[in-house]
Amino acid sequence: MSGFRATVLTLYPEMFPGPLGLSLSGRALDRGDWSLDVANIRDAATDRHRSVDDTPSGGGPGMVMRADVVARAIDTVSPADDPRPRLYMSPRGRRLDQRLVRDLAAGPGVVILCGRFEGLDERVIEGRGLIEVSIGDYVLSGGELAAQVTLDAVVRLLPGVMGKIESGSEESFEAGLLEYPQYTRPQVWEGREIPEILTSGDHGRIRAWRRAEAERITRERRPDLWDAYRAGTDGTT
Repeated sequence: MSGFRATVLTLYPEMFPGPLGLSLSGRALDRGDWSLDVANIRDAATDRHRSVDDTPSGGGPGMVMRADVVARAIDTVSPADDPRPRLYMSPRGRRLDQRLVRDLAAGPGVVILCGRFEGLDERVIEGRGLIEVSIGDYVLSGGELAAQVTLDAVVRLLPGVMGKIESGSEESFEAGLLEYPQYTRPQVWEGREIPEILTSGDHGRIRAWRRAEAERITRERRPDLWDAYRAGTDGTT
């Protein structure tokens, strides 16, 4: 049984496991390859209205999640000696990429805080060592979907979750490139044929073709990744 433990702090616990309870991640959860605990942040509130937010200091629209309530919620599920990193899903955070996903998958688990409203009091981010992580340059209604994206990406890399190690090692971003095109039967579909080289049985040529296609697609679609890949292969980084 894997020791990977995920704990999610949210105002909407009913959103979990959601898609994490299906397909690869769901089967892995059923097998005990990972565990998921979900805590309601409102349980840490102390007033009769179970308030978790207040108006922003200095004025402005919306509401801000309170440091005292959120810190209490974090401390309840993640004591000071918890070795798991604490993530706060935020559009201003570090971009989630495959390197971060691999690092998280290699660890003991993760604690994820899902924000709402206009954000979270900065003092709890500093005081509880939260690592801000973003899944893209856009704004969601809350951090729950971002947390699910993060966990789905991580869980599939845990030992035993994917059927073949190669399934992960040849995917987009694993070698700094986007993935090469994939094909399967029928041999001809709407007049379009599978590239002949893929049915040749020559595995050396197939590997070379796939690498060339991965490079072409990366160069055309993600010049930022291509530049980083070229710099790495040239030995300059």
